[in-house]
Amino acid sequence: MSALAATPTPIPAARTGAELVRATRPFSEESPVRSWLELLGSLAAASATEAVALFAPWIALKLVASVVTALLVVRLFIIYHDALHGAIFRRSKLGHAFMWGIGMLTLSPPPVWRETHDYHHKNNCKLPGTAIGSYPIVTTRMWRRMSPSERRTYAMARHPLFILFAYVTIFVFGMCFGAFVRNPRQHWQGPLAVLMHLLAYGALWTLGGWQAAVFGMLLPLSIACAAGGYLFYAQHNFPDVHIADRKSWNYHDAALASSSMFEMPWLMHWFTGNIGYHHIHHLNHRVPFYRLPAAMREIPELQHPGRTSWRPGDVAACFRLKLWDPSKRRMVGYADAQI
Repeated sequence: MSALAATPTPIPAARTGAELVRATRPFSEESPVRSWLELLGSLAAASATEAVALFAPWIALKLVASVVTALLVVRLFIIYHDALHGAIFRRSKLGHAFMWGIGMLTLSPPPVWRETHDYHHKNNCKLPGTAIGSYPIVTTRMWRRMSPSERRTYAMARHPLFILFAYVTIFVFGMCFGAFVRNPRQHWQGPLAVLMHLLAYGALWTLGGWQAAVFGMLLPLSIACAAGGYLFYAQHNFPDVHIADRKSWNYHDAALASSSMFEMPWLMHWFTGNIGYHHIHHLNHRVPFYRLPAAMREIPELQHPGRTSWRPGDVAACFRLKLWDPSKRRMVGYADAQI
C-alpha cells in the first residue's frame, strides 16, 4: 500500500455559529407554489373535518372529527407562525390576508405574536428575561428570594393545568387581554379576536345547538391550544436544556442547546408543521417548515440535539423541571431549591 493510500482522510471540523447558519441558507429558499399548496390543502382538510364535526349524526364521529380538526388548527397555526417569521408568503398580500384570519382564529393577532415571539427568539433561555413570549424560568437562588405570592404566580404559569386550559389562560388572557392592557393602541386586535370568537359561538349555538358550539369550535380550539401550549413548553423545558445568563448567552448556542428536537411519528410531524425540528427553526427562522427535515438530514451538526417526545414518561420528565440550578447546570424541581 502506498504512503498516499495510507494517509487518512481529514475529518472536517464541525461548523458552529454564523458558519452553521450559512450552511442552512440553501434550505431557507421558499417555494411559493409549495407554500400555497400546504396552506390550501390544510384549509381544505380542516373545512372537511369541521363539516363532519358540525353535521355528523353521531356524537362519537363528531368527537373524532373535532380532534382531527384540532390537529389541523395546530398545523394552520404553524403555517401562520412561519409566515410571520418571513419564511413563507414573503411577498404575498393575499397570503398575509389569510394569515390574519388564522391569527384571529387562534387568538394570536399578528401584532401581539410578532412582538412576543420575536423577543422570545432573541432571548431564548436567557436569564433574566425568559418570560416574555415564553414560560418563565428562574434560578434556584432567585426562587429562594421570591415572596410567597411571586412563587405562586411562577408555579401557576408552569403548572400542567395552566397548559391544559391554554385556550383561556395563555390565549384569551395572555395573548389577547394581557397584550391589550399593556398597549391598547398597538394590541386592540386582541379583544376583537375574543369578540369574534364569542359571536361565532353564539351563531353556532343558535343555528346548530350546543353540539355545534362544542364540537365545532370549543373542543377543537381547546385541544389545539393545549397541544400548542405543551409543544412550546417542551421545546424549551426538557431535561437536556441549557439556560445561560446575559453575559454568557449566545444566540447560536441557545438555538442548539436550549431548543429541543420533539420526536414524533411522521403523521404528527405533518400535523404540527415540523415544529418538532425546533433547534433548526431557532438557528434560522427563515427556513420554511417544509424544509426543516431536509436541513437536519443533510447537515451533520444539526443531528444531535436534546430530545423529547409525546411519550408519557417524557411528558412527566418535562413537567418535573421547575428551576434552573447554575451549580448543577440543569433544571431541577422545587425541592432542590430548599437545599
